[in-house]
Amino acid sequence: MSVRGVAALALMAGLAVAGCTASPRRSTSPPTSPPTSPPTSPPTSSGPPALARGTAATWAAAGTLGLLGLPAPVAGTALPGYLLIADRDNNRLIVVNAQHQVVWRFPLPGELSAGQRFSGPDDAFLAAGGAAFITNEELAETIALVALAPKPHIAWEYGHYGDQGSASGYLAHPDDAYLLANGLVSAADIINCRVIWIDRAGVIVRSLGHPGDCVHDPPRSLSDPNGDTPLPDGGVLVTEIGGWVDRFTAAGRLVYSIRTPTTYPSDAQLLKNGDVLVASYNNPGRVDILTPSGRIVWTYDPPSGPGALDHPSLAVELPDGTLAVTDDRHHRVVVIDLHSKRIVWEYGHDGVPGSGPGYLDKPDGLAFIP
Repeated sequence: MSVRGVAALALMAGLAVAGCTASPRRSTSPPTSPPTSPPTSPPTSSGPPALARGTAATWAAAGTLGLLGLPAPVAGTALPGYLLIADRDNNRLIVVNAQHQVVWRFPLPGELSAGQRFSGPDDAFLAAGGAAFITNEELAETIALVALAPKPHIAWEYGHYGDQGSASGYLAHPDDAYLLANGLVSAADIINCRVIWIDRAGVIVRSLGHPGDCVHDPPRSLSDPNGDTPLPDGGVLVTEIGGWVDRFTAAGRLVYSIRTPTTYPSDAQLLKNGDVLVASYNNPGRVDILTPSGRIVWTYDPPSGPGALDHPSLAVELPDGTLAVTDDRHHRVVVIDLHSKRIVWEYGHDGVPGSGPGYLDKPDGLAFIP
């Protein structure tokens, strides 16, 4: 199927989910198609789209590692598992292990159908149950769901390749796409200044913010949202370029809105204790932990040297308490020890882009595979 045009193909029965930023987000030109006003009522999806083969129980039992054909990770290493990396400028998703080996990649020859494209994956996240990865191709204006069974393939797409807009079926720099447990896909639609929820038929069934109103005034309007992290309670944590992180309930009520240390926060994450972890897409870059009141309780921000970051776009907490961070323009992914504030593991060559073993080119997204 061609990426052009909105597509809502069959996914897999009972598929569920489990939250980057690249170049500057705002465009001086308006969306190329007239804005629409999608319903703002709660989602009414009848459930996750149906997959071609197998059952959700089968895939959940196999887990992501089983579907990828990977062994259990080696214990006692600085990376406590596998990392899925959106290697943006190499146009690929890869999975790496603690030993710096690429153990899986997409797409391989023959994994794209006639007319399909896979261009600049900007983020990549897991579906809950592990049967798929979902990625936003920000600069291509599309979202793609990569199902892992019976073999890796693009099972669903949304957007018009290379065409920016706000009408039905269009996106304008989509970021942080997630496939949710209720079968909806959520995404931050940056230039349209909204977070949207899309059903399996490609219909926007809910939104926060709306095209043409890019002022920070949540929940009425949002300033260029580049993050929409789903929360365990059904709510969402929205990151706004300009310097805000907003927490919303499942019903869309604003819980809090806090200022970030810089004006370009990226892809905020909610920690188990309720604090907020957020990267700053700047050079030198930084990573901060903030309380729900906005107080900074931890910062990583070396100004220079091998520990410095250049436009980090996502920081996530790993099970052992370390932080995995995309160091986008240094072309590497790093793991940072929270206590020593030192890099204890990295994949990529600091400041050197490439596509061969051990190299990345503007990695903009990551996800931990448990």
